[in-house]
Amino acid sequence: MSKIINGEEFNSLVLGSNEVCLVDFYADWCGPCRMLGPVMDEVSKEHTVYKLNVDDEEEIARQFGVMSIPCVIAFKDGKEINRSVGLVSKSDILKLIEE
Repeated sequence: MSKIINGEEFNSLVLGSNEVCLVDFYADWCGPCRMLGPVMDEVSKEHTVYKLNVDDEEEIARQFGVMSIPCVIAFKDGKEINRSVGLVSKSDILKLIEE
């Protein structure tokens, strides 16, 4: 399962990590976000996946230029390495971290 995190956890778990992880920027009211949820849960069986609610963490969403959701950003060593916007397949999500 994807782990829902808040702003403080984002700073430590994502920006403070040396590992590759995916962050799913979402909102509860977003239909495509809900449809992407099971895909991200599937990906989380093999990779680190976090979910960040853009309504609760507007500043972080703004900091990373998240203008449309769902938006999945891949991070490595605390830096963005790739991103995907919109409802996409598991294979498209995995491509974000294969580079």
